[in-house]
Amino acid sequence: MLSQEAWNALYLSAKVACFATCICLPCAIAVAWILARYNFRLKFFIEALLQLPMVLPPVVLGYLLLIVFGTQGVIGQFLSHFGIRFAFDWKGAVLASMIVAFPLMVQPIRLSFQHMNIQLDHIAASLGASPIKVFITVNLPLALPGILVGSILAFSRSLGEFGATITFVGNIPNETRTLPIAIYSLLQQPDGEIMAMRLVILSLALAFLALATNYFILQRYQQRLGK
Repeated sequence: MLSQEAWNALYLSAKVACFATCICLPCAIAVAWILARYNFRLKFFIEALLQLPMVLPPVVLGYLLLIVFGTQGVIGQFLSHFGIRFAFDWKGAVLASMIVAFPLMVQPIRLSFQHMNIQLDHIAASLGASPIKVFITVNLPLALPGILVGSILAFSRSLGEFGATITFVGNIPNETRTLPIAIYSLLQQPDGEIMAMRLVILSLALAFLALATNYFILQRYQQRLGK
């Protein structure tokens, strides 16, 4: 059995992961399309910037977010005039999850775009389809496996985000205490090991489910390619 606090942490983690995945998805598709189809001078810089959250220590990323989006930060101070606050708020957890999960979402989508037969675009264009219609009716359906895999990876990474989140938004019950932070908090309590172990098992089950779904999608896609 899970306590009410544990259920709240699970609900908050799912909410943060859903928001982060849904917000990232349109941007990830656009970035993946540009990187897959175009070559330009700043491409290496953009690719390096895209991979930076994967190599930076999470605490460093959280501290940078606090500097930029905190109440006294360059952007955070401006947004506070409109009642928008990220630091020590669940929306900040969404922002942190978006940044750390975005590279994982982009890469599978980019690979899907790169492995498409570009002749299909030319054929559709020769039949009178506009570039936008070609993208929506030809490219997006073909990239669907990569989009699904990227979304699953981003959602799973958002569920497990800890370092940047706790540095940026803290550990506030029912506000910013996500599943990983709840496990960390329980381990600091004298009688919290049993509940922490239950949350660890739950986290393992969710991670395994995500990996199994990812494997199933890739297998189905490879079977379709084989046919």
